[in-house]
Amino acid sequence: MLGIRYPVFQGAMAHVSSTYHLPAAVSNAGGLGILATGSQMEPKELRDQIRFLKEHTEAPYGVNVVANNPFLQEILDIISKEGASVATYGIGNPEKIIRTLKPVGIKCIPVIPSVKWAVRAEQDGADALIIEGMESGGHVGHISTFPLVPQVIDAVEIPVIAAGGIADARGFVAALALGAEGIQMGSRFLVTKESRVPKSTKRAIIESDIEDTVVTGNITGLRCRVLKNKLAAEMLRLEEKGASREMARFGSGKMYSAFVEGDPINGSVMIGQVCGMIKGEISVKELIREMVQEAENIIVSLVRIHQSKKDSLPAKGDN
Repeated sequence: MLGIRYPVFQGAMAHVSSTYHLPAAVSNAGGLGILATGSQMEPKELRDQIRFLKEHTEAPYGVNVVANNPFLQEILDIISKEGASVATYGIGNPEKIIRTLKPVGIKCIPVIPSVKWAVRAEQDGADALIIEGMESGGHVGHISTFPLVPQVIDAVEIPVIAAGGIADARGFVAALALGAEGIQMGSRFLVTKESRVPKSTKRAIIESDIEDTVVTGNITGLRCRVLKNKLAAEMLRLEEKGASREMARFGSGKMYSAFVEGDPINGSVMIGQVCGMIKGEISVKELIREMVQEAENIIVSLVRIHQSKKDSLPAKGDN
């Protein structure tokens, strides 16, 4: 469908993949790099970044669209004119996105957290679905990846990409076993050489473990998985008080603090539960190559185990 070598999507992350550097590296390595527009990117900035991206890769790439961007129609017009293989989206009404981009051949693939919304997205005209479990970083739903993905696959006819809790070949193979056509990773790409996340924030991620994330925003409707730090503690305190408006004001700009200014203490480090699996910084090319090779080895090993068990069974007619 997309002309990519490997079924590995790079999740869109504001301030992380908002410039061409990481998406270009992922696309050049055979995956699908995705440029993040966020809710505040202005049209000229997007045009420049898409053009930079096309200068640095000839491979397919995607653009993530946020429906509540005040420049939405201009953003869509630029994507239509400049081109992309895929548009991903999540928050807001997708009608304008699909109506503008599908006619020019851009595949529309929403990020979905539930079976109900997966069925609705297919009815809306989505070409495929990214099904994201609550293990992921950033905004999350309430259902984990393993029960969610197969139930979505049973409910829709279009291809499904699994996301949430995947950071290595084992998760890749598990997603394929669930019936997914591919995977999306965000957290693992944060700590790569091409990621422009400051070293202080990368170090905080590398030093974290599986129990070092927390979900904030349960009372606001915008649940968000982040690394435990001073900011997260204050957000949870405000949540206990029911101070949803104060939470919104307090959290404004904090992702920029973490991923641009390099403050992992007072910034919002949106990271999934796979943080404990990230033990070092490697290049995107190395990451994808090693993942694919190891996934192939795991699949071959599973086939051999299955064949060995099959060969050990008594033949028909034997006692």
